[in-house]
Amino acid sequence: MVQKYQSPVRVYKYPFELVMAHPRDVFCGWHHSMRRKLRHWKDEWITQGHKANMRQAYEKRFPTCPQIPVFLGSEVLRESRSADGAVHVVERSCRLRVEAPRLLRKIAGVEHVVFVQRNVLNWRERTLLIEAHNETFASRVVVNENCSYTVHPENEEWTCFEQSASLDIRSFFGFESALEKLAMKQYTANVKRGKEVIEHYLNELISQGTSHIPRWTPAPVREEDARSQAGPRDPGSLEADRPCSGPGPAPETVITDGDKLDADYIERYLGRLTPVQESCLIQLRRWLQETHKGKIPKDEHILRFLRARDFHLDKAREMLCQSLSWRKQHQVDLLLQTWRPPALLEEFYAGGWHYQDIDGRPLYILRLGHMDTKGLMKAVGEEALLKHVLSVNEEGQKRCEGNTKQFGRPISSWTCLVDLEGLNMRHLWRPGVKALLRMIEVVEDNYPETLGRLLIVRAPRVFPVLWTLISPFINENTRQKFLIYSGSNYQGPGGLVDYLDRDVIPDFLGGDCVCNVPEGGLVPKSLYLTEEEQEHTDQLRQWRETYQSASVLRGAPHEVAVEILEGESVITWDFDILRGDVVFSLYHSKQVPKPGPQEPGARAGGQLTDKGWVLGVDYSRVEAPLVCREGESIQGSHVTRWPGIYLLQWQMHSPPGNVACSLPGVEDVLTALHSPGPKCKLLYYYEVLASEDFRGSMSSLESCTSGFSQLSATTSSSSGHSHSSPLVSR
Repeated sequence: MVQKYQSPVRVYKYPFELVMAHPRDVFCGWHHSMRRKLRHWKDEWITQGHKANMRQAYEKRFPTCPQIPVFLGSEVLRESRSADGAVHVVERSCRLRVEAPRLLRKIAGVEHVVFVQRNVLNWRERTLLIEAHNETFASRVVVNENCSYTVHPENEEWTCFEQSASLDIRSFFGFESALEKLAMKQYTANVKRGKEVIEHYLNELISQGTSHIPRWTPAPVREEDARSQAGPRDPGSLEADRPCSGPGPAPETVITDGDKLDADYIERYLGRLTPVQESCLIQLRRWLQETHKGKIPKDEHILRFLRARDFHLDKAREMLCQSLSWRKQHQVDLLLQTWRPPALLEEFYAGGWHYQDIDGRPLYILRLGHMDTKGLMKAVGEEALLKHVLSVNEEGQKRCEGNTKQFGRPISSWTCLVDLEGLNMRHLWRPGVKALLRMIEVVEDNYPETLGRLLIVRAPRVFPVLWTLISPFINENTRQKFLIYSGSNYQGPGGLVDYLDRDVIPDFLGGDCVCNVPEGGLVPKSLYLTEEEQEHTDQLRQWRETYQSASVLRGAPHEVAVEILEGESVITWDFDILRGDVVFSLYHSKQVPKPGPQEPGARAGGQLTDKGWVLGVDYSRVEAPLVCREGESIQGSHVTRWPGIYLLQWQMHSPPGNVACSLPGVEDVLTALHSPGPKCKLLYYYEVLASEDFRGSMSSLESCTSGFSQLSATTSSSSGHSHSSPLVSR
């Protein structure tokens, strides 16, 4: 695979002539990137004093230099000038010491490598173009590099430098991968050093009194010189009538001025990047300019996708292209101008922006525990909620740009503070969880690396169950940014004060700052969408596909058997009572129940029919009976203590004193099936979180940089005594 490097534009705030006025050429090979001084061009138009100054520098620095110890020397192969002295071409063979592991040098059989370098200095156009390629191992390794010094397009007193290179290792004694990594590491390390070396020489020249050099002007051509130039010429020399602006092939770095990225701009607005990271940004940006129709994304947006894929260029390109197609399809670029959240969302969606964190990142507060996610979905629909979440992310990017300008440093992500006080099993309503997972997926795919930090406070005991459900869908890089606190341990050292200034900590978390984020609350059922409206949005069909339906007859409960292979697994359930009142119970048995008679068309699990089973001997109740009324929605979970069979049971509710304490027999079931008595209906869903997944989830929470140990200990202790967290909502 061919490795490529492309530098940003590096600006030296000195005139071109001064940058050129020290005895050095530029050579940045894949094996060693360096700025090194060689013999300087001696031009007649420079004053004698400047000549002497440069000769002293030349004698002082040649043939070796502390800044470039790997340079062993060079030999001029060809040299030529134009008739007016404006263009000077030098081709050299350069020897560089091999800095590689001893074994690799021994296998290769060399202690130094040879590169051929061609420099074209054009005083008239004020450009220096440099091309280099390797001669050593040229049949096995192909290295090409192009560098250019040009005048800054907006300030003729400044000089721009650009650099590009490519490395193609075809074969190298079975060490291709090792050589590629070594070459990239050394190349980028020395590229970073290049600007410092040039600045060093410039400062030395200025300290010696050379702070200005006049620009080149053509000297009068004597008649005998003109006649001598009409004779035969060296094929390798530069012809005087050749256009001076383009001697030799153009380097790969030449692009239009508007397309260039300035290194100072990158550091100021995007942050400090390594040479490889800068190169990836520039290559991806250029590819978009060449292939993408319309306006290309902003540089900070492109950089986020590169970071999300660890600067793997092809993977980042694929991810970004998919996101751009998604943005175009859903017109996301216009979202902030076109989206106006419904009044209901503005009142009950408990989230909003609140100043910034201690690092200047915009701060978004979400009071998730106070938010009725089920009510919101039934009142505005999943699509409206998704649009609102997208608008928050779009606004976040806009605020990052504003904070970058305000604070004078790159800010590309925001902080989210999530308050989980009030979080309960209602938040595990399965359509809501599925909608949350979808939103996480959309945000992860299209807004990567926008979350700088996630502070979760007042996490309750039910949180590990929710975390187990959603954490597999969260990118590992994102999970590393989570800081989770249970109880009140967010208030002391190591808590919020480490990440937020005290004067912006919200009042509901013990701070002094009034927070205008809506408090949320239950959405009144009167505001829910009608069934016709839900059918129109396709929500009802999606929800029905999630649940199973069941009927409960008097004396014939509906039961589902769940086999648990390991203790500390988690059983979760979610059901709606459509008609009648039922009693829900959870049992444990070491025996496998045998299926009995079923109601025609029922989608039920097996029913216990063995009359001989004795409560407390053959089976045991692990959840107290819960009376569920018509219209109620129930969510709950149970952390298992033992392996075996767990039975979820729904039976018809009887008046007080008549609730069955044992399982029905065969006669009861047969009688119920053939009697026209009342019937209860329900929709239910259950899920088992495997012990390994749940323990892994807990471990991932404990490994967060946070004060989560208190919650972890509580949950672990509770799991040893089989517990549940049911919730009834109407």
